[in-house]
Amino acid sequence: MGRLFGTDGVRGLANRDVTAELALDLAVAAAHVLGQRGVFSGHRPKAVVGRDPRASGEFLSAAVCAGLASAGIDVVDVGVVPTPAVAYLAGNMDFDLGVMISASHNPMEDNGIKFFDRSGYKLADDVEDQIETRMGEDWERPIGPAVGRMTQDFTAVWRYVDYIVGTVPYRLDGLKVVVDSANGSASEVGPEALRRAGAEVVVIGSYPDGENINNGYGATHPRRMAAATVGHWAHAGVSFDGDADRCIAADEEGNIVDGDQIMGILAQAHAARGTLANDTLVTTVMSNLGLKLAMARSGIRTVETNVGDRYVLEEMRRGGFSVGGEQSGHVLLTDYATTGDGTLTALHLLSRLAEAKVTMSELASSIGRLPQTMVNVTGVDKSAAKTDVEVLSAVAAAEAVLGETGRVLLRPSGTEALVRVMVEAESQDQADQIAHSLADVVRARLSL
Repeated sequence: MGRLFGTDGVRGLANRDVTAELALDLAVAAAHVLGQRGVFSGHRPKAVVGRDPRASGEFLSAAVCAGLASAGIDVVDVGVVPTPAVAYLAGNMDFDLGVMISASHNPMEDNGIKFFDRSGYKLADDVEDQIETRMGEDWERPIGPAVGRMTQDFTAVWRYVDYIVGTVPYRLDGLKVVVDSANGSASEVGPEALRRAGAEVVVIGSYPDGENINNGYGATHPRRMAAATVGHWAHAGVSFDGDADRCIAADEEGNIVDGDQIMGILAQAHAARGTLANDTLVTTVMSNLGLKLAMARSGIRTVETNVGDRYVLEEMRRGGFSVGGEQSGHVLLTDYATTGDGTLTALHLLSRLAEAKVTMSELASSIGRLPQTMVNVTGVDKSAAKTDVEVLSAVAAAEAVLGETGRVLLRPSGTEALVRVMVEAESQDQADQIAHSLADVVRARLSL
């Protein structure tokens, strides 16, 4: 059996892979590992639990709350909130741990469980391993007044909103913005945060019904937001994913502004203010080569990590860096937050737009992009992607053709059952041809 935790918590098909029983067992084990601070300091441990609006989150949240309380943890259920709100509350409201029930950008049928420590950070691999090891172990159950108590606080999220709006360096007055919340966690708080910062907001994709999360809207489907930006004569548009830890934008002409461009813009803004720690931007191997070239022209160093916002954050904490992220729209601003935050990112991107007094297309044009093609190959053994001789030979041949004018990245997904083939090249036609050719080799060699 493989490791239960992936790159972003435990995730899978709800009620098949991620069951109520699993959620309860995970919660009990997490209580034993993460709840010890309260025990040792003489107070009953406390946990904050949130979820996104997908239907399965209702029973999974109930199971998590039950597991924590049965292990002697007092639980505050904050209802439907963005993932970064749980991180903020865990780190700033004297909780011993936070739990978020969400499968992020995945389809409605999936769900997941991720944990935060008392400082609001996602757990290190070794802590996740401790939780997994303790699942199903014999333990002495508390009884009587020693069991945990469960309460609800559906207003707690507004403390988070007050905080992130307060970080904005330049108000958004005069900006008209389209906001697409993927019918997810930020459907209420995302538009409201931008309004509080001064923007006129046009809302789409912000009417969750438990089943429509990420369905044609949001950061993984930004074209509808981009079209609405043009249709409403807005200055810009922003899209979040289901749990609102990502942000993708659009300019006034309907062009997509991806995570690479967003973090490049923010890095340049911080550098101009003298607040970019160590004059460095942290990116992943998936970031476009054009971003690195643009940063070099701006005198900004780039540091590269493996894919996954947790790995970006680890490098940022290790090096004392303040801006980093992923092309997918996970942007980390560690002066203000302990995790990727789509709403915070949108606020700071739009703040820079208002401050610069230019169009979003002009702002984004400073971050060049090489033509890039991504092909997701499903139905394959992703564990063999880095070892199959013929696949590796095909990759080497493609790299020889591209030379220094492009690159190839073949990567098993950390959260889904697929292999990603990414190619950057001098022309879009060349990127398309090489990417699809390599995808055919992966499909032929690794099909299940």
